[in-house]
Amino acid sequence: MRSRGRTRLIVAIVVTLVFIAPIYLMLVNAFKTGDQIRANPVAPPLPPTLENLTTALTRPDNLIPLGLRNSLIVVVCSVALLIPLGSAFSFYISRRRGRVRAVILAALAAGLMIPPQVILLPTIQILTWLGLDHSYPGLILSNLGGGYLSFAVFVYVGFMRSVPDEIVQAARMDGAGGLRIWWQIVMPLVRPATATVAIFLSLWIWNDFLNPLFILGPLQGQTITTGLYLTIGQYSVDYGQLFGIMFLAGVLPVIGYLTVQKQFIAGLTAGSTK
Repeated sequence: MRSRGRTRLIVAIVVTLVFIAPIYLMLVNAFKTGDQIRANPVAPPLPPTLENLTTALTRPDNLIPLGLRNSLIVVVCSVALLIPLGSAFSFYISRRRGRVRAVILAALAAGLMIPPQVILLPTIQILTWLGLDHSYPGLILSNLGGGYLSFAVFVYVGFMRSVPDEIVQAARMDGAGGLRIWWQIVMPLVRPATATVAIFLSLWIWNDFLNPLFILGPLQGQTITTGLYLTIGQYSVDYGQLFGIMFLAGVLPVIGYLTVQKQFIAGLTAGSTK
């Protein structure tokens, strides 16, 4: 038993290091010069320098300010549309019974199982037909389908099925319509689910690379991920500036998570008991 416990501990430590190693390398190398990075990328920054961050922020092409702004706009608009759409659809599904709900959930499951790369070309063709290709509205519209909406629906359905029918029926008897019941009664009860959906979708959309690259195109604008790709040269790479941009790109998601972490943890805890 002791040997098995030690083996599990060693495996846990190795897995933890695998996940932490990229974060550690990004943090330490963001505050080191290029020569220090090439000499020993694992060593701590002694002495630390802010040159990489200041250089990234003062680039002539304004890559960081524009990339962060564009990514933030895309994330906020996409999540602001996905949450009401996903929660309203989930409220409808959670009140259905039998085959109707099973068929809808099976169709939504396909959105999670089909790789996004498979539907990228059809998505671009649809946006071209709508006249929204190479535009931010087109990119936001593409985020409303596929796995993002499916994930939101599956999370919300699990929470909304736990809302007692007596509450909904009592509201209907008082004259409340379906829209009012969903917004004023059900949504406050599933606030942890909203925080969970918002965090996961924000991170996925923020880190998305293929959709901004192909839908926007290199000449129409850039998010922080495509901007990071543009900093990699064909023959040489400025690793100091690259790590500095990586650090700045990760600041906003961390701040956003810390802002809603209480609701996020509550959502995970509640979901584990349903």
